[in-house]
Amino acid sequence: MKKYGLLATFVCAPVLFACSDNTSLSSPNTENEQAVASTSDSSADAAKHTDAGIASGVDYHSFANPNEIRVTHLSLDLTANFESKQLVGEVTLDVERTKPENNTLVLDTRALEIQRVSVEGESVPFEMGETDPDLGTPLTITLPSAANSVTVAYSTSPEASGVQWLTPAQTAGKKHPFLFTQAQAVHARSFIPLQDSPQVRVTYDATIKTPESLLAVMSASNDPTTERDGEYEFNMPQPIPSYLIALAIGDLEFKAMGERTGVYAEPALLESAAKEFEDTEAMLEVTEETYGPYQWDRYDLLILPPSFPFGGMENPRLSFITPTVIAGDKSLVSLIAHELAHSWSGNTVTNATWRDLWLNEGFTTYLTYRIMEMIYGHDRFKKEAVLGYQDLENDVAALEENDEILAIDLRGRNPDDVFSNIPYEKGALFLREIEHKIGRENFDAFLMQYFKDFAFKSITTDTFIAYLDDTLLKQYPDQLDANRIHTWIFEPGIPEGAPHPESDAFTKIDDTRSAWLSGDVKAADIETAQWTVHEWLYFLNNMPESLSEAQLAELDSAFSLTSTKNNEIAHSWLMIAVQNNYQPAYDRLYSYLVSIGRNKLVKPLYRELSKTPEGKAFAKRAFEEAKPGYHPLTVKANEGFVN
Repeated sequence: MKKYGLLATFVCAPVLFACSDNTSLSSPNTENEQAVASTSDSSADAAKHTDAGIASGVDYHSFANPNEIRVTHLSLDLTANFESKQLVGEVTLDVERTKPENNTLVLDTRALEIQRVSVEGESVPFEMGETDPDLGTPLTITLPSAANSVTVAYSTSPEASGVQWLTPAQTAGKKHPFLFTQAQAVHARSFIPLQDSPQVRVTYDATIKTPESLLAVMSASNDPTTERDGEYEFNMPQPIPSYLIALAIGDLEFKAMGERTGVYAEPALLESAAKEFEDTEAMLEVTEETYGPYQWDRYDLLILPPSFPFGGMENPRLSFITPTVIAGDKSLVSLIAHELAHSWSGNTVTNATWRDLWLNEGFTTYLTYRIMEMIYGHDRFKKEAVLGYQDLENDVAALEENDEILAIDLRGRNPDDVFSNIPYEKGALFLREIEHKIGRENFDAFLMQYFKDFAFKSITTDTFIAYLDDTLLKQYPDQLDANRIHTWIFEPGIPEGAPHPESDAFTKIDDTRSAWLSGDVKAADIETAQWTVHEWLYFLNNMPESLSEAQLAELDSAFSLTSTKNNEIAHSWLMIAVQNNYQPAYDRLYSYLVSIGRNKLVKPLYRELSKTPEGKAFAKRAFEEAKPGYHPLTVKANEGFVN
């Protein structure tokens, strides 16, 4: 899901869900800790409570009761109705009883219409509990004592938070509608009644019915040669958390990029996407060599319409990707490396709760840097590491201290707050420090064994710490210190003495920028022919906040920044334009806001515009025009800036 720096909005990220430590609120489960310990965490440390009173392994964002009855498999049979904007059908859930005497199954739902609940064709009692605006509504089912599966017939709301229905006009081809889901973090419950917690891993199969002109794809086995006949079948044999269940339906075509990699996209985008991401197979191969086998069969990409709210989403076998990273020069493909890396860290080894997100995103960001270095060289790695470090510094300066902690306390808050650069960049920096202290070869061997030992399990921060105690701290007692590790994970900010990446290329950019700001060199005389997107971003992102109209016009005239086709460079330039009220860029700013729904790119612009009455009025006009095409998450993330 979801990140704010150059390495993209990984949803890894990125999502609207809230939590509460008030167990009377239709009682989000507070006994899940035992379930995590029995099915995921081999360490007794999983049962610990932190000093802050947080129960390790407790999912404060789910009503489900997997500690009593656990869902193990889903069978979906759904029809996509584009006219009513609903998914209609049923799901059969296979269950196993962790407490044999218990006959009550609790599922998570959000705005679902439940028509019937049955076991072997016979209706069984069910009850919809009190609705919480952030968590949804618990569905409580009374099962016969011998039942090991239950079927729920239901339909989704047209406003389902995890589903976006696009009109033909909102697609690249302009001829057919489009549907895609986004389940992270707790939005799977808006299109499937299930135990919507990352500690509950399920296998699934699905039958999806669509208009015959459209193709359905899922985070499961996809047959690139399948015929468009309006009915598609899928199977996911590896157990995955609910937030990785994903569906898309549209006018899609496929192009192979390698033996195990390919891309799905609308016809207008297919060739450019395949060319842009042609190194995906090489990324897959070098990651396998360093961190162990790829365990998901194929790795394909799906290019979504520009309303997709994130840079990418690591849905297994089929990563969902924003078209805003198709730059024509492979300058933004670190996002692909990131989503691929999730195949090891996040999809294979998963955070057990959203407090533990850094175990997904910190490890994946570290792997992203390593993959990029292996494919594109050390110089590019150093530049991207510097930009990532600056993103981290910016967040540390802006966030409250509690939000600077890797193992963040999300109780009573909207856990969307977790999706900052802290779990991504601070987590990666922590791992880089361990690498520096014990050596890269030794750390690679550790990571390979870690991915093997916890394959297809969901773990907590405390389990990882216990694992470090049993492995690296024993192997390298002179290099590593438990107190230092505690500081990284449980204290705010960047620890003193942390690795500080540097790039010789950026030192030259600093000199160039200073010379221009002092008037010693004209913008038109700056040699930029060899600059990559990294130089441009470093050049722009480190400008003083206040520039004169003449300076802005000079930069724009020399480098055509207002008309740049690179969405990342455009974002940085438009931020400067807003901060300095540079009106010649405002037409581009308006079209940028109404044509892109990626939160990482539009949210900072809305936030900056909202600081002045004139800017807020401009933002409101753009938002109202863009709103029908924005994803619900983008709407919710930005509406506060314009109201």
